[in-house]
Amino acid sequence: MNFKVPRGTQDILPSESWKWQQVESIIREVCDMYRYKEIRTPIFEQTELFQRTVGDTTDIVTKEMYTFTDRGDRSMTLRPEGTAPVVRSFVENKMFGYPDQPVKLYYQGPMFRYERQQAGRYRQFVQFGVEAIGSADPAIDAEVISLAMEVYKRAGLTDIKLVLNSLGDSESRNAHREALVTHFSPHIGEFCKDCQSRLEKNPLRILDCKVDREHPLMASAPSLTDYLNESSTAYFEQVKSYLEEIGIPYELDPNLVRGLDYYNHTAFEIMSTSKGFGAITTLCGGGRYNGLAEEIGGPSAPGIGYGMSIERLLLALEAEGKSFMQDPELDVYIVTLEQAARRKGFKLLNELRKAGIRADMDYMDRKMKAQMKSADRFNAKSVIVIGEDEVNDQVVQLKNMGDGSQQKVSDAAIIETIKEQLK
Repeated sequence: MNFKVPRGTQDILPSESWKWQQVESIIREVCDMYRYKEIRTPIFEQTELFQRTVGDTTDIVTKEMYTFTDRGDRSMTLRPEGTAPVVRSFVENKMFGYPDQPVKLYYQGPMFRYERQQAGRYRQFVQFGVEAIGSADPAIDAEVISLAMEVYKRAGLTDIKLVLNSLGDSESRNAHREALVTHFSPHIGEFCKDCQSRLEKNPLRILDCKVDREHPLMASAPSLTDYLNESSTAYFEQVKSYLEEIGIPYELDPNLVRGLDYYNHTAFEIMSTSKGFGAITTLCGGGRYNGLAEEIGGPSAPGIGYGMSIERLLLALEAEGKSFMQDPELDVYIVTLEQAARRKGFKLLNELRKAGIRADMDYMDRKMKAQMKSADRFNAKSVIVIGEDEVNDQVVQLKNMGDGSQQKVSDAAIIETIKEQLK
């Protein structure tokens, strides 16, 4: 049988994985600088967690979740997003009792959504996310956004923009909800079945519909910003002022609603503006989710966070023609010419690695010419050649692959000699 990678997934091969490692390193450095600590949650959770938090009218819950029944007849779901599991852990582990609030967390790992594969979008994708839980200060909104922008900046992206909106508090959203129902009701029969079911359950989701986004009523729909009450408007003004204070430009988009039900107040997306990126420009999205902790049985703990796709970050870098530093070169490649030399080479290889020197050797019993070609492919800075004479004389031949020079070095001095060359 011919097995292939499942549709909507990918193998990240060694020729590409080093790029992922560099992104992960950047993420860890930035999160450490901002004092966000890593949290790791299970890959699957109780299905009801996502139904209650993400929203039972969202595309994620109704169409995209990978759900299964375990042997205990419990409904489980591979996590489609990262915020609900993190907030569940926050509540379950009583992090709301920590002396230092807000609790600043970040996560990184695979998420699963059954959707049509597109460039940079997979059914299993890797998401990095940040959650700051426990503070209703608008300054933390600006901090979370600045952390995302810093990750993109350090990765090398320049063609990006921040888009903002306010979804307001419950009073503002209820007023807007009534206006949306009034607006869409007379012509709801012209919309898709999903939108028809959303009209009474959550009409805000209609604005996020991919099927009917070109319908004329979409453009003329009541704007949420027109229904923000005084406190919601004041909160949003403070978020914007903090962003301006730290020099982060933004655009306002009153139609930005995000695709998850738990968002309120600040909502944002970071988009690629590169011409070669494609039609779907969103790289990162998030917002505030006051009330989410209470929804899953915890105390009041306002929070804000976001999720960014690593696949789409790498795609955006490619669209801008940017690249990371190449996969590290090999410091030393050991070429051996017969069995005794091979044993000596293997022992030396271990000593080099213990000394912090990146080294490798041939394991295919190939001729010297083939081994030297391997050294070239690995971009080895130096090659050590060991034959019968070198074994007997307790020396090695050390060749500098940069200038072609070659010298005989004693076994006792080889490690220090290589360290000097690497300097």
